[in-house]
Amino acid sequence: MGSLRRLCGVSMMGVLLVVSKEALAFLPNFELVSLLVILFTLSFGGRMGLGAVGVFLGAEGLLYGFGPWWIMYLYVWPLLWALALLFRRMKRRWQWALLSGLFGLAFGSLCALSYLPVGGLKMAFAWMVSGLPFDAAHGAGNFLLMLA
Repeated sequence: MGSLRRLCGVSMMGVLLVVSKEALAFLPNFELVSLLVILFTLSFGGRMGLGAVGVFLGAEGLLYGFGPWWIMYLYVWPLLWALALLFRRMKRRWQWALLSGLFGLAFGSLCALSYLPVGGLKMAFAWMVSGLPFDAAHGAGNFLLMLA
């Protein structure tokens, strides 16, 4: 019974990640996914947090297709999960806000790595530079949401 309860919890958390992303899709790079991944990992532990990320990744792939954008999600969101696990002993809200904000700021650069095999360094750099305004908004949004 306990494993079924955990599976349902992981599934619900993963679906909540998808729904929260879709609900705020009209705001460019303003999302609750970063906040929720951190909170799920801290509140429910590493395995359940990673399970929620896995459900989120699968659902996003099913909704939008398993293209190059999805490949970047395979390492970007588990990286945030790992950072939350690594820094789980931080106590201050501003520290978590800073971590979430820096993650949002680095999001485009991290995603650009997936374009290295396809278009080389020039394509990855172009992707990174063209996304800087969005990354700035993403970082500020993550910081403010986590601080609140």
